[in-house]
Amino acid sequence: MTQNLDLSTAEVNVPLRAVVGNPELGLDVVPETLRPGALDAPVRWAHVSELDDPAPYLLGAELVLTAGVNLPPQADRYVRRLRDAGVTALGFGLTPTMYETLPEPLRAACARYGLPLLVVPPRTPFLAISRAVAVALAEAGQRERRRVAVAREALTRAASGGLGELVTALGERLQGWAALVAAADVLVAGHNAPQPLPPEVRELLETVRAGSGIRSATTELPDGTYVVAQPVYPQATAANLFVLGRRRRFDGGDRAILAVGAALLGLVGRAGSDTAELGAAATGLLLGQDGAEALAKLVGGGQCRLITGVAYRRGPDEPARRHDWLRARLDTPLVQVRPGPRFLAIAGTEPADLDGLREHGWLAVAGSPVTDASLLPGAVAEAELLLARARALERPVVADTPDFDALVAPDAAGAFAARMLAPLRELDRAHDRQLVPTLRAWLAHHGGWDRTAAELGVHRNSVRHRIGQAERVLGADLADPETRMRLWFALRWS
Repeated sequence: MTQNLDLSTAEVNVPLRAVVGNPELGLDVVPETLRPGALDAPVRWAHVSELDDPAPYLLGAELVLTAGVNLPPQADRYVRRLRDAGVTALGFGLTPTMYETLPEPLRAACARYGLPLLVVPPRTPFLAISRAVAVALAEAGQRERRRVAVAREALTRAASGGLGELVTALGERLQGWAALVAAADVLVAGHNAPQPLPPEVRELLETVRAGSGIRSATTELPDGTYVVAQPVYPQATAANLFVLGRRRRFDGGDRAILAVGAALLGLVGRAGSDTAELGAAATGLLLGQDGAEALAKLVGGGQCRLITGVAYRRGPDEPARRHDWLRARLDTPLVQVRPGPRFLAIAGTEPADLDGLREHGWLAVAGSPVTDASLLPGAVAEAELLLARARALERPVVADTPDFDALVAPDAAGAFAARMLAPLRELDRAHDRQLVPTLRAWLAHHGGWDRTAAELGVHRNSVRHRIGQAERVLGADLADPETRMRLWFALRWS
């Protein structure tokens, strides 16, 4: 059955067992009046009433207290009316002047209608019960507020990782499966969500989409799963809906957390609208638009950096491999995720949080600023050198502004690199010796045999043999720091 939820009316309550289990009150439960789950029923207030029919004045989920002043001889109608009004339990106070023992008709009626009956001893005033319930409700309210506050902070942190990470955080926080669903029930992001969605869930989504304003709805599936559908804000009339399912009902705190998540999903989704800018820029490039102009539209300026990363130690977890997670961390839509895993991104010149990427399993480097898209292919070679350096240091590396490089004309630098490395490249092409990659890794590791071997996946003796070959072919002393410097720049400029 589907029903609307009003978040503003959600109230804090405590289970009946919290009242019954209070040793200071000394309440006795009449066993035959308890049905399965009765002690877990919610109590939101304790109300004293001596009316012969208090039902019209109740809201539901109360603990009604009476001394039986106007209790009818036949208590059947009295108990049935309380049950129909949604009362959680009835507390009957024993008093020497009224009832010294529990009336049998009342006991029988409560057992017949399944209304929990509590016996209040003469030493326990009703005021003590009302005060105990009020204290328990206040403590429960504080716990709920803390729970919502902690969830808000956790979800806000998750939002920085994009829609996928935020949906996963919501599912884990509320202990259920979760899905962000677009128009035509297309799954945008999910966490253990059933695919395809059950027919009852699709009907629920249609109900929410047919409404207007900020709304939500729930349903119960045949297998006992409770499902809530919530639009994302601030575009509450948009097609995207958040759906969460679990075996337990949703209380006020759960709905408050859902509201926070819906708002964050809307904001993160709206931030992802840069796909329109990406499409426009790509179209402009295909139609002959200036590369620098298109790049400026996407990265917010005339310059950009090439950022690339590879797996660090055990590598990135599943959320950190997602395109939207990297896009959010690097602040650019121009991200390509490749097998390995590794990624390549074109971002602005503002420094990215490369240390934060390493904490999530990415070892990343940022190349020198470039001013035109046509220069990006040349930046790839620099990025590979930086990666070799980063692997050797086991930390991120950011290229400084290449003042030295600016002193050397690109043609002259290229010619120098080709001349220096030509003997090695010729052997690599003819005999697949891998001398150039070995030399690059060896120089990046400051001549360390073991670390170079580990990076290349070969034995250290193979590294010694290759470096010896390179030294003989080049006719150079690789122990000389000036020779190493010249070769490093040749590798950089090649």
